[in-house]
Amino acid sequence: MAQVEATTERIIAADAETVFDSVADYSGTRSKLLPEQFSEYEVREGGDGEGTLVHWKLQATSKRVRDCLLEVTEPTEGELVEKDRNSSMVTTWRVTPAGEGRSRVVVTTTWKGAGGIGGFFEKTFAPKGLGRIYDVVLDRLAAEVEK
Repeated sequence: MAQVEATTERIIAADAETVFDSVADYSGTRSKLLPEQFSEYEVREGGDGEGTLVHWKLQATSKRVRDCLLEVTEPTEGELVEKDRNSSMVTTWRVTPAGEGRSRVVVTTTWKGAGGIGGFFEKTFAPKGLGRIYDVVLDRLAAEVEK
């Protein structure tokens, strides 16, 4: 089983604190950012950053749906980590200053992929698909905080 990684990033015209607070706001802003690939969104504990437990289903392809139950931690300033209790998937959000009134947001998702030929295809195509999904999330995040 190979490690699979998908990364996407964007510069957003808002300060890092505002952007991070929006990403960490699971009980408010976050649900507005999610495209149609996410369903059954529910905050089960907390709702603001560290200590949040959030559920959603992620339909990455027409045949592949992940039932995700994510524990949220903030290991360092500007970093939010979502660890799925149901799989090896971990998504890390890093928000850093990128000049006056701007910030860089990097979203990286990793998981242990399948072995064999299926694993080859997963490692080849899944990062691109997941990257496209998170590009939409970042577009919506920018629209939300650049108002």
